[in-house]
Amino acid sequence: MLVVSRFRVVSTVIICLLGLIFALPSVVDQKTFDRLPSFLQHTVNLGLELRGGSHIQLEADIKSVEKEHQESIIDEARKQLRKNNIKYNRISVQVTDKGSSILIALNDVNDIPKVTKILSKIEPELEVTSNGPRITAVLSQTFFDNFAKRIVDESIEVIRHRIDESGTKEPTILKQGTNRITVQLPGVDNPAEIKKLLGKTAILTFHGVDEEMQSIQVKDGIRPHLPTKPGVMYLPEEKGNGMKVYVPIKKQISLTGKSLVDAQMGIDQQTGMPCVHIKFDSIDGTRKIAELSTKYLHKQFAMVLDGKVLSAPVFQAVLTGGSAQITGHFSMEEATELALLLRAGSLPAPLNVVEERSVGPSLGADSIADGKNATIFAFILVSLFMILSYGLFGFFSVISLSCNITLLFACLTLLGATLTLPGIAGIALTIGMAVDSNVLIYERIREEIRAGIKASVAIAKGYKMAMMTILDSNLTTLVGSIVLYEFGSGPIKGFAVTLALGTVISLFTTFSLTKSIIALWMRRNRHKEIVI
Repeated sequence: MLVVSRFRVVSTVIICLLGLIFALPSVVDQKTFDRLPSFLQHTVNLGLELRGGSHIQLEADIKSVEKEHQESIIDEARKQLRKNNIKYNRISVQVTDKGSSILIALNDVNDIPKVTKILSKIEPELEVTSNGPRITAVLSQTFFDNFAKRIVDESIEVIRHRIDESGTKEPTILKQGTNRITVQLPGVDNPAEIKKLLGKTAILTFHGVDEEMQSIQVKDGIRPHLPTKPGVMYLPEEKGNGMKVYVPIKKQISLTGKSLVDAQMGIDQQTGMPCVHIKFDSIDGTRKIAELSTKYLHKQFAMVLDGKVLSAPVFQAVLTGGSAQITGHFSMEEATELALLLRAGSLPAPLNVVEERSVGPSLGADSIADGKNATIFAFILVSLFMILSYGLFGFFSVISLSCNITLLFACLTLLGATLTLPGIAGIALTIGMAVDSNVLIYERIREEIRAGIKASVAIAKGYKMAMMTILDSNLTTLVGSIVLYEFGSGPIKGFAVTLALGTVISLFTTFSLTKSIIALWMRRNRHKEIVI
Protein backbone atom coordinates (compact mmCIF):
# COMPACT_ATOMS: atom_id res chain seq x y z
CA MET A 1 0.00 0.00 0.00
CA LEU A 2 1.15 3.56 -0.72
CA VAL A 3 2.43 5.12 2.52
CA VAL A 4 3.43 8.78 2.97
CA SER A 5 4.76 10.08 6.29
CA ARG A 6 2.93 12.82 8.16
CA PHE A 7 6.07 14.99 8.00
CA ARG A 8 6.04 14.84 4.18
CA VAL A 9 2.36 15.75 4.04
CA VAL A 10 2.77 18.70 6.41
CA SER A 11 5.93 20.01 4.74
CA THR A 12 4.31 19.70 1.29
CA VAL A 13 1.30 21.72 2.43
CA ILE A 14 3.54 24.39 3.97
CA ILE A 15 5.63 24.71 0.80
CA CYS A 16 2.51 25.04 -1.35
CA LEU A 17 1.05 27.70 0.97
CA LEU A 18 4.32 29.66 0.94
CA GLY A 19 4.36 29.44 -2.85
CA LEU A 20 0.83 30.83 -2.98
CA ILE A 21 1.79 33.70 -0.65
CA PHE A 22 4.89 34.72 -2.64
CA ALA A 23 3.15 34.34 -6.01
CA LEU A 24 0.17 36.46 -4.93
CA PRO A 25 1.86 39.90 -5.43
CA SER A 26 2.29 39.15 -9.13
CA VAL A 27 -1.46 38.83 -9.74
CA VAL A 28 -3.06 41.43 -7.43
CA ASP A 29 -3.85 45.00 -8.48
CA GLN A 30 -1.64 47.94 -7.54
CA LYS A 31 -3.89 49.09 -4.67
CA THR A 32 -3.73 45.67 -3.00
CA PHE A 33 -0.01 45.39 -3.75
CA ASP A 34 0.70 48.66 -1.90
CA ARG A 35 -1.01 47.27 1.21
CA LEU A 36 1.18 44.16 1.32
CA PRO A 37 4.07 43.99 3.81
CA SER A 38 7.48 45.03 2.46
CA PHE A 39 8.85 41.48 2.22
CA LEU A 40 6.02 40.60 -0.18
CA GLN A 41 6.32 43.66 -2.40
CA HIS A 42 8.22 41.82 -5.11
CA THR A 43 6.82 40.70 -8.44
CA VAL A 44 8.08 38.82 -11.47
CA ASN A 45 10.22 41.17 -13.57
CA LEU A 46 8.98 41.57 -17.13
CA GLY A 47 11.40 41.55 -20.04
CA LEU A 48 11.69 44.20 -22.74
CA GLU A 49 9.20 42.63 -25.14
CA LEU A 50 6.59 42.31 -22.36
CA ARG A 51 7.03 45.53 -20.44
CA GLY A 52 8.16 47.79 -23.25
CA GLY A 53 11.36 49.80 -23.12
CA SER A 54 14.52 50.51 -25.04
CA HIS A 55 17.09 48.43 -26.90
CA ILE A 56 20.51 49.98 -27.50
CA GLN A 57 23.50 48.39 -29.19
CA LEU A 58 26.90 49.96 -28.54
CA GLU A 59 30.22 49.49 -30.29
CA ALA A 60 33.47 49.91 -28.37
CA ASP A 61 36.06 51.97 -30.24
CA ILE A 62 38.94 49.55 -29.70
CA LYS A 63 41.17 51.23 -32.29
CA SER A 64 41.32 54.51 -30.39
CA VAL A 65 42.37 52.73 -27.19
CA GLU A 66 45.00 50.71 -29.07
CA LYS A 67 46.38 53.99 -30.42
CA GLU A 68 46.49 55.48 -26.93
CA HIS A 69 48.35 52.41 -25.69
CA GLN A 70 50.90 52.75 -28.48
CA GLU A 71 51.29 56.47 -27.70
CA SER A 72 52.00 55.61 -24.06
CA ILE A 73 54.65 53.10 -25.23
CA ILE A 74 56.24 55.83 -27.36
CA ASP A 75 56.28 58.30 -24.44
CA GLU A 76 57.96 55.76 -22.19
CA ALA A 77 60.38 54.72 -24.97
CA ARG A 78 61.32 58.36 -25.59
CA LYS A 79 62.08 58.77 -21.89
CA GLN A 80 64.21 55.60 -21.76
CA LEU A 81 66.13 56.51 -24.92
CA ARG A 82 67.09 59.86 -23.41
CA LYS A 83 68.04 58.17 -20.13
CA ASN A 84 70.35 55.73 -21.97
CA ASN A 85 71.73 58.51 -24.20
CA ILE A 86 70.54 56.80 -27.41
CA LYS A 87 70.19 59.19 -30.34
CA TYR A 88 67.27 58.90 -32.73
CA ASN A 89 65.84 60.88 -35.63
CA ARG A 90 62.21 59.90 -35.36
CA ILE A 91 59.81 57.93 -33.17
CA SER A 92 56.13 57.69 -34.10
CA VAL A 93 53.12 55.47 -34.74
CA GLN A 94 52.88 54.41 -38.38
CA VAL A 95 49.38 53.51 -39.64
CA THR A 96 48.90 51.41 -42.78
CA ASP A 97 46.12 49.32 -44.31
CA LYS A 98 47.53 46.27 -42.50
CA GLY A 99 47.46 47.96 -39.12
CA SER A 100 49.59 50.22 -36.97
CA SER A 101 53.16 49.89 -35.71
CA ILE A 102 55.79 51.85 -33.81
CA LEU A 103 58.62 53.20 -35.94
CA ILE A 104 61.98 54.31 -34.51
CA ALA A 105 64.72 55.71 -36.76
CA LEU A 106 68.08 55.51 -34.96
CA ASN A 107 71.30 57.38 -35.64
CA ASP A 108 73.50 54.39 -34.83
CA VAL A 109 72.78 50.82 -35.98
CA ASN A 110 74.76 49.50 -32.99
CA ASP A 111 72.02 50.76 -30.65
CA ILE A 112 69.45 48.30 -32.06
CA PRO A 113 70.03 45.56 -29.38
CA LYS A 114 69.70 48.15 -26.60
CA VAL A 115 66.50 49.61 -28.06
CA THR A 116 65.04 46.13 -28.59
CA LYS A 117 65.68 45.32 -24.94
CA ILE A 118 64.11 48.63 -23.82
CA LEU A 119 60.97 48.02 -25.91
CA SER A 120 60.64 44.46 -24.59
CA LYS A 121 60.72 45.76 -21.03
CA ILE A 122 58.09 48.41 -21.75
CA GLU A 123 55.73 45.98 -23.52
CA PRO A 124 56.61 42.24 -23.67
CA GLU A 125 54.01 41.64 -26.41
CA LEU A 126 55.90 43.81 -28.93
CA GLU A 127 57.37 41.99 -31.93
CA VAL A 128 60.50 43.97 -32.87
CA THR A 129 62.20 43.84 -36.28
CA SER A 130 64.92 46.02 -37.80
CA ASN A 131 65.96 47.15 -41.25
CA GLY A 132 69.17 49.09 -41.10
CA PRO A 133 68.78 51.85 -38.49
CA ARG A 134 64.99 51.61 -38.64
CA ILE A 135 63.18 49.60 -35.96
CA THR A 136 59.58 48.50 -36.36
CA ALA A 137 57.66 47.24 -33.32
CA VAL A 138 54.25 45.62 -33.77
CA LEU A 139 51.92 44.37 -31.06
CA SER A 140 51.11 40.66 -31.48
CA GLN A 141 47.68 39.47 -32.62
CA THR A 142 47.29 37.62 -29.33
CA PHE A 143 47.73 40.92 -27.52
CA PHE A 144 45.08 42.63 -29.69
CA ASP A 145 42.60 39.76 -29.15
CA ASN A 146 43.08 39.75 -25.37
CA PHE A 147 43.12 43.55 -25.32
CA ALA A 148 39.78 43.79 -27.14
CA LYS A 149 38.21 41.16 -24.87
CA ARG A 150 39.39 42.96 -21.74
CA ILE A 151 38.14 46.33 -23.00
CA VAL A 152 34.66 44.96 -23.77
CA ASP A 153 34.43 43.03 -20.49
CA GLU A 154 35.45 46.12 -18.50
CA SER A 155 32.98 48.25 -20.47
CA ILE A 156 30.14 45.86 -19.61
CA GLU A 157 30.94 46.14 -15.90
CA VAL A 158 31.12 49.94 -16.06
CA ILE A 159 27.84 50.10 -18.02
CA ARG A 160 26.16 47.87 -15.46
CA HIS A 161 27.46 50.08 -12.63
CA ARG A 162 26.32 53.28 -14.34
CA ILE A 163 22.84 51.95 -15.06
CA ASP A 164 22.50 50.78 -11.45
CA GLU A 165 23.60 54.24 -10.27
CA SER A 166 20.95 55.85 -12.51
CA GLY A 167 18.18 53.84 -10.83
CA THR A 168 17.17 51.81 -13.90
CA LYS A 169 16.17 48.31 -12.82
CA GLU A 170 16.36 44.87 -14.43
CA PRO A 171 18.69 45.81 -17.30
CA THR A 172 19.96 43.14 -19.68
CA ILE A 173 23.57 43.74 -20.74
CA LEU A 174 25.11 41.29 -23.20
CA LYS A 175 28.28 40.98 -25.25
CA GLN A 176 27.71 40.67 -29.00
CA GLY A 177 30.62 39.57 -31.19
CA THR A 178 34.05 40.95 -30.39
CA ASN A 179 33.37 44.64 -29.81
CA ARG A 180 29.62 45.20 -29.43
CA ILE A 181 27.42 45.39 -26.34
CA THR A 182 23.63 45.11 -26.29
CA VAL A 183 21.73 46.93 -23.53
CA GLN A 184 18.02 46.30 -22.96
CA LEU A 185 16.21 48.60 -20.54
CA PRO A 186 12.65 47.46 -19.68
CA GLY A 187 10.35 50.30 -18.70
CA VAL A 188 12.62 53.06 -20.04
CA ASP A 189 10.51 54.95 -22.58
CA ASN A 190 13.03 57.71 -23.29
CA PRO A 191 16.55 56.27 -23.54
CA ALA A 192 18.19 59.62 -24.32
CA GLU A 193 19.56 60.18 -20.81
CA ILE A 194 20.77 56.58 -20.49
CA LYS A 195 22.37 56.78 -23.94
CA LYS A 196 24.08 60.03 -22.95
CA LEU A 197 25.30 58.41 -19.76
CA LEU A 198 26.63 55.31 -21.54
CA GLY A 199 28.32 57.23 -24.33
CA LYS A 200 30.65 59.17 -22.06
CA THR A 201 34.04 57.67 -21.32
CA ALA A 202 34.53 59.94 -18.28
CA ILE A 203 38.29 59.28 -18.20
CA LEU A 204 39.73 61.63 -15.62
CA THR A 205 43.49 62.19 -15.85
CA PHE A 206 45.93 64.51 -14.16
CA HIS A 207 48.74 66.16 -16.16
CA GLY A 208 51.47 68.66 -15.54
CA VAL A 209 51.29 71.93 -17.47
CA ASP A 210 54.31 72.86 -19.60
CA GLU A 211 55.58 76.15 -18.19
CA GLU A 212 57.71 76.92 -21.27
CA MET A 213 54.64 77.31 -23.47
CA GLN A 214 51.84 79.85 -23.18
CA SER A 215 48.12 79.23 -22.84
CA ILE A 216 46.08 80.64 -25.73
CA GLN A 217 42.72 82.31 -25.14
CA VAL A 218 40.22 82.61 -27.99
CA LYS A 219 36.51 83.05 -28.53
CA ASP A 220 34.48 79.87 -28.44
CA GLY A 221 34.10 78.34 -31.91
CA ILE A 222 37.46 79.63 -33.16
CA ARG A 223 40.34 77.18 -33.29
CA PRO A 224 43.67 79.00 -33.12
CA HIS A 225 47.00 78.02 -34.60
CA LEU A 226 48.62 75.97 -31.84
CA PRO A 227 52.38 75.53 -31.49
CA THR A 228 53.74 71.98 -31.38
CA LYS A 229 56.25 70.39 -29.05
CA PRO A 230 57.08 66.70 -28.50
CA GLY A 231 55.30 65.30 -25.46
CA VAL A 232 52.96 68.32 -25.18
CA MET A 233 49.39 68.80 -26.39
CA TYR A 234 46.96 71.70 -26.26
CA LEU A 235 43.53 70.94 -24.80
CA PRO A 236 40.62 73.38 -24.37
CA GLU A 237 39.24 74.70 -21.10
CA GLU A 238 35.84 76.40 -21.01
CA LYS A 239 36.03 79.81 -19.35
CA GLY A 240 32.47 81.01 -19.80
CA ASN A 241 31.36 84.26 -21.45
CA GLY A 242 32.00 82.66 -24.82
CA MET A 243 35.74 82.25 -24.16
CA LYS A 244 37.93 79.18 -24.33
CA VAL A 245 41.54 78.70 -23.22
CA TYR A 246 43.87 76.14 -24.82
CA VAL A 247 46.23 74.85 -22.14
CA PRO A 248 49.62 73.25 -23.01
CA ILE A 249 49.61 70.06 -20.96
CA LYS A 250 52.13 67.23 -20.87
CA LYS A 251 50.97 64.06 -22.61
CA GLN A 252 52.35 61.88 -19.86
CA ILE A 253 49.58 60.94 -17.44
CA SER A 254 50.58 61.48 -13.83
CA LEU A 255 47.42 60.01 -12.29
CA THR A 256 44.14 58.53 -13.56
CA GLY A 257 40.62 58.46 -12.22
CA LYS A 258 40.89 54.69 -11.70
CA SER A 259 42.32 55.41 -8.26
CA LEU A 260 39.09 57.19 -7.26
CA VAL A 261 36.93 55.55 -4.59
CA ASP A 262 34.23 58.23 -4.29
CA ALA A 263 32.94 61.37 -5.95
CA GLN A 264 30.14 63.60 -4.64
CA MET A 265 28.59 66.85 -5.77
CA GLY A 266 29.20 69.73 -3.35
CA ILE A 267 29.49 73.50 -3.07
CA ASP A 268 32.81 75.32 -3.24
CA GLN A 269 33.11 77.18 0.07
CA GLN A 270 35.05 80.05 -1.53
CA THR A 271 32.99 80.72 -4.64
CA GLY A 272 29.65 79.18 -3.71
CA MET A 273 29.64 77.40 -7.07
CA PRO A 274 28.87 73.69 -7.56
CA CYS A 275 31.92 71.44 -7.47
CA VAL A 276 32.82 67.76 -7.17
CA HIS A 277 34.59 66.35 -4.12
CA ILE A 278 36.76 63.36 -4.99
CA LYS A 279 38.51 60.85 -2.77
CA PHE A 280 41.35 58.54 -3.79
CA ASP A 281 42.02 55.03 -2.52
CA SER A 282 44.00 54.74 0.69
CA ILE A 283 47.19 53.29 -0.80
CA ASP A 284 48.14 53.90 -4.42
CA GLY A 285 45.89 56.88 -5.19
CA THR A 286 46.73 58.78 -2.00
CA ARG A 287 50.44 58.22 -2.54
CA LYS A 288 50.31 59.37 -6.17
CA ILE A 289 48.27 62.52 -5.49
CA ALA A 290 50.69 63.38 -2.69
CA GLU A 291 53.67 62.90 -5.03
CA LEU A 292 51.94 64.92 -7.76
CA SER A 293 51.11 67.81 -5.43
CA THR A 294 54.70 67.76 -4.09
CA LYS A 295 56.23 67.78 -7.56
CA TYR A 296 53.95 70.56 -8.81
CA LEU A 297 53.74 72.56 -5.59
CA HIS A 298 53.03 76.21 -6.54
CA LYS A 299 52.92 75.10 -10.18
CA GLN A 300 50.00 74.69 -12.51
CA PHE A 301 48.55 71.27 -13.25
CA ALA A 302 45.54 70.14 -15.27
CA MET A 303 42.57 67.88 -14.57
CA VAL A 304 41.40 66.48 -17.92
CA LEU A 305 38.10 64.74 -18.60
CA ASP A 306 37.43 63.27 -22.04
CA GLY A 307 39.92 65.49 -23.82
CA LYS A 308 38.83 68.72 -22.12
CA VAL A 309 40.51 70.56 -19.28
CA LEU A 310 38.14 70.76 -16.33
CA SER A 311 40.42 73.02 -14.38
CA ALA A 312 44.08 74.02 -14.44
CA PRO A 313 44.75 75.36 -10.93
CA VAL A 314 47.96 75.66 -8.93
CA PHE A 315 48.76 73.26 -6.10
CA GLN A 316 48.74 75.47 -3.02
CA ALA A 317 49.61 72.65 -0.60
CA VAL A 318 50.64 69.02 -0.57
CA LEU A 319 47.55 66.78 -0.57
CA THR A 320 48.33 64.11 2.00
CA GLY A 321 44.78 63.10 2.91
CA GLY A 322 43.84 61.54 -0.44
CA SER A 323 41.04 64.05 -1.09
CA ALA A 324 40.68 66.81 -3.66
CA GLN A 325 38.08 69.10 -5.19
CA ILE A 326 37.23 69.63 -8.87
CA THR A 327 35.95 73.09 -9.68
CA GLY A 328 34.80 74.53 -12.97
CA HIS A 329 31.86 76.26 -14.61
CA PHE A 330 29.41 73.59 -13.46
CA SER A 331 25.69 73.82 -13.03
CA MET A 332 24.12 71.68 -10.29
CA GLU A 333 23.03 69.12 -12.90
CA GLU A 334 26.47 68.98 -14.54
CA ALA A 335 28.24 68.53 -11.19
CA THR A 336 25.82 65.77 -10.19
CA GLU A 337 26.24 64.00 -13.52
CA LEU A 338 30.02 64.27 -13.35
CA ALA A 339 30.06 62.82 -9.82
CA LEU A 340 27.86 59.93 -10.99
CA LEU A 341 30.16 59.19 -13.94
CA LEU A 342 33.26 59.25 -11.77
CA ARG A 343 31.66 57.00 -9.14
CA ALA A 344 30.57 54.55 -11.80
CA GLY A 345 34.10 54.33 -13.17
CA SER A 346 35.81 55.20 -16.41
CA LEU A 347 34.89 53.43 -19.59
CA PRO A 348 38.08 51.95 -21.05
CA ALA A 349 36.97 52.90 -24.59
CA PRO A 350 34.50 55.31 -26.22
CA LEU A 351 31.15 53.69 -27.03
CA ASN A 352 29.25 54.52 -30.22
CA VAL A 353 25.51 53.83 -30.58
CA VAL A 354 25.06 51.65 -33.68
CA GLU A 355 21.44 50.57 -33.14
CA GLU A 356 18.54 51.89 -31.11
CA ARG A 357 14.92 50.83 -31.00
CA SER A 358 12.00 51.08 -28.62
CA VAL A 359 9.19 48.67 -27.73
CA GLY A 360 5.99 50.46 -26.81
CA PRO A 361 4.05 49.46 -23.68
CA SER A 362 0.97 48.68 -25.82
CA LEU A 363 2.94 46.09 -27.80
CA GLY A 364 4.23 44.67 -24.52
CA ALA A 365 0.66 44.50 -23.18
CA ASP A 366 -0.42 42.60 -26.31
CA SER A 367 2.44 40.13 -25.80
CA ILE A 368 1.45 39.60 -22.16
CA ALA A 369 -2.20 39.04 -23.14
CA ASP A 370 -1.21 36.55 -25.88
CA GLY A 371 1.14 34.71 -23.54
CA LYS A 372 -1.48 34.58 -20.79
CA ASN A 373 -4.11 33.24 -23.20
CA ALA A 374 -1.70 30.62 -24.53
CA THR A 375 -0.84 29.46 -21.00
CA ILE A 376 -4.50 29.28 -19.93
CA PHE A 377 -5.41 27.42 -23.12
CA ALA A 378 -2.59 24.90 -22.53
CA PHE A 379 -3.69 24.43 -18.90
CA ILE A 380 -7.33 23.78 -19.88
CA LEU A 381 -6.44 21.28 -22.63
CA VAL A 382 -3.98 19.38 -20.43
CA SER A 383 -6.49 19.33 -17.56
CA LEU A 384 -9.26 17.97 -19.81
CA PHE A 385 -6.94 15.29 -21.17
CA MET A 386 -5.90 14.14 -17.68
CA ILE A 387 -9.46 14.05 -16.29
CA LEU A 388 -10.88 12.26 -19.34
CA SER A 389 -8.02 9.77 -19.40
CA TYR A 390 -7.57 9.02 -15.69
CA GLY A 391 -10.74 10.21 -13.97
CA LEU A 392 -10.29 11.12 -10.31
CA PHE A 393 -6.56 10.48 -10.43
CA GLY A 394 -6.38 12.86 -13.36
CA PHE A 395 -8.14 15.49 -11.23
CA PHE A 396 -5.46 14.97 -8.56
CA SER A 397 -2.86 15.74 -11.24
CA VAL A 398 -4.70 18.94 -12.16
CA ILE A 399 -4.50 20.07 -8.51
CA SER A 400 -0.75 19.42 -8.57
CA LEU A 401 -0.45 21.23 -11.89
CA SER A 402 -2.06 24.34 -10.39
CA CYS A 403 0.38 24.23 -7.48
CA ASN A 404 3.21 23.69 -9.95
CA ILE A 405 2.45 26.95 -11.78
CA THR A 406 1.98 28.79 -8.47
CA LEU A 407 5.35 27.58 -7.16
CA LEU A 408 7.00 28.48 -10.46
CA PHE A 409 5.84 32.10 -10.21
CA ALA A 410 6.85 32.20 -6.56
CA CYS A 411 10.39 31.03 -7.44
CA LEU A 412 10.66 33.54 -10.30
CA THR A 413 9.63 36.28 -7.86
CA LEU A 414 12.08 35.23 -5.12
CA LEU A 415 14.97 34.89 -7.58
CA GLY A 416 14.24 38.26 -9.18
CA ALA A 417 14.20 36.53 -12.58
CA THR A 418 13.05 38.34 -15.71
CA LEU A 419 10.10 36.86 -17.58
CA THR A 420 10.36 37.06 -21.37
CA LEU A 421 8.24 35.75 -24.25
CA PRO A 422 10.40 32.59 -24.51
CA GLY A 423 10.00 32.36 -20.73
CA ILE A 424 6.21 32.20 -21.20
CA ALA A 425 6.82 29.44 -23.75
CA GLY A 426 8.86 27.68 -21.05
CA ILE A 427 5.88 27.90 -18.68
CA ALA A 428 3.56 26.44 -21.32
CA LEU A 429 6.06 23.62 -21.90
CA THR A 430 6.30 23.05 -18.14
CA ILE A 431 2.53 22.51 -18.01
CA GLY A 432 2.87 19.55 -20.37
CA MET A 433 5.98 18.22 -18.64
CA ALA A 434 4.43 18.49 -15.16
CA VAL A 435 1.75 15.90 -15.98
CA ASP A 436 4.07 13.77 -18.11
CA SER A 437 5.45 12.15 -14.95
CA ASN A 438 1.92 11.41 -13.73
CA VAL A 439 1.06 9.82 -17.08
CA LEU A 440 4.06 7.46 -16.75
CA ILE A 441 3.04 6.50 -13.20
CA TYR A 442 -0.64 6.00 -14.05
CA GLU A 443 0.13 3.87 -17.10
CA ARG A 444 2.45 1.72 -15.00
CA ILE A 445 -0.32 1.32 -12.40
CA ARG A 446 -2.73 0.21 -15.14
CA GLU A 447 -0.24 -2.40 -16.33
CA GLU A 448 0.12 -3.78 -12.80
CA ILE A 449 -3.68 -3.92 -12.33
CA ARG A 450 -4.07 -5.74 -15.68
CA ALA A 451 -1.52 -8.24 -14.43
CA GLY A 452 -3.90 -9.06 -11.57
CA ILE A 453 -2.16 -7.15 -8.79
CA LYS A 454 -4.32 -5.55 -6.12
CA ALA A 455 -4.95 -1.86 -6.86
CA SER A 456 -3.43 -0.51 -3.61
CA VAL A 457 -0.26 -2.54 -4.21
CA ALA A 458 -0.23 -1.58 -7.90
CA ILE A 459 -0.23 2.11 -7.02
CA ALA A 460 2.74 1.75 -4.66
CA LYS A 461 4.56 -0.36 -7.24
CA GLY A 462 3.71 2.08 -10.03
CA TYR A 463 5.39 4.93 -8.17
CA LYS A 464 8.43 2.79 -7.34
CA MET A 465 8.94 1.35 -10.85
CA ALA A 466 8.39 4.63 -12.72
CA MET A 467 10.67 6.70 -10.49
CA MET A 468 13.98 6.01 -12.29
CA THR A 469 12.48 6.64 -15.73
CA ILE A 470 11.01 9.96 -14.55
CA LEU A 471 14.27 11.03 -12.88
CA ASP A 472 16.28 10.18 -16.01
CA SER A 473 13.99 12.12 -18.36
CA ASN A 474 13.84 15.16 -16.07
CA LEU A 475 17.59 15.10 -15.49
CA THR A 476 18.28 15.27 -19.24
CA THR A 477 15.85 18.20 -19.52
CA LEU A 478 17.61 19.94 -16.62
CA VAL A 479 21.02 19.44 -18.26
CA GLY A 480 19.66 20.91 -21.50
CA SER A 481 18.31 23.98 -19.71
CA ILE A 482 21.65 24.50 -17.92
CA VAL A 483 23.47 24.42 -21.27
CA LEU A 484 20.96 26.90 -22.74
CA TYR A 485 21.49 29.24 -19.79
CA GLU A 486 25.29 29.00 -19.96
CA PHE A 487 25.64 29.59 -23.70
CA GLY A 488 22.42 31.45 -24.49
CA SER A 489 21.70 35.12 -24.12
CA GLY A 490 18.79 37.33 -23.08
CA PRO A 491 15.45 35.66 -23.91
CA ILE A 492 17.11 32.25 -24.28
CA LYS A 493 18.28 32.49 -20.68
CA GLY A 494 14.73 33.40 -19.65
CA PHE A 495 13.45 30.25 -21.34
CA ALA A 496 16.18 28.16 -19.67
CA VAL A 497 15.34 29.52 -16.20
CA THR A 498 11.61 28.79 -16.44
CA LEU A 499 12.28 25.35 -17.95
CA ALA A 500 14.78 24.41 -15.22
CA LEU A 501 12.53 25.66 -12.40
CA GLY A 502 9.51 23.93 -13.93
CA THR A 503 11.44 20.65 -14.17
CA VAL A 504 12.54 20.70 -10.53
CA ILE A 505 9.10 21.79 -9.28
CA SER A 506 7.34 19.09 -11.34
CA LEU A 507 9.44 16.44 -9.56
CA PHE A 508 8.32 17.88 -6.23
CA THR A 509 4.64 17.98 -7.15
CA THR A 510 4.77 14.47 -8.62
CA PHE A 511 6.51 12.67 -5.77
CA SER A 512 5.31 14.83 -2.87
CA LEU A 513 2.04 16.60 -3.64
CA THR A 514 0.25 14.16 -5.98
CA LYS A 515 1.58 11.18 -4.07
CA SER A 516 0.38 12.67 -0.75
CA ILE A 517 -3.09 13.41 -2.19
CA ILE A 518 -3.44 9.85 -3.51
CA ALA A 519 -2.18 8.33 -0.24
CA LEU A 520 -4.65 10.35 1.85
CA TRP A 521 -7.51 9.49 -0.52
CA MET A 522 -6.66 5.76 -0.34
CA ARG A 523 -6.52 5.86 3.44
CA ARG A 524 -10.08 7.27 3.58
CA ASN A 525 -11.44 5.03 0.79
CA ARG A 526 -9.56 1.79 1.36
CA HIS A 527 -12.66 -0.35 0.87
CA LYS A 528 -13.76 1.30 -2.38
CA GLU A 529 -12.87 -0.03 -5.78
CA ILE A 530 -10.12 2.01 -7.40
CA VAL A 531 -10.61 2.81 -11.07
CA ILE A 532 -7.83 4.44 -13.06
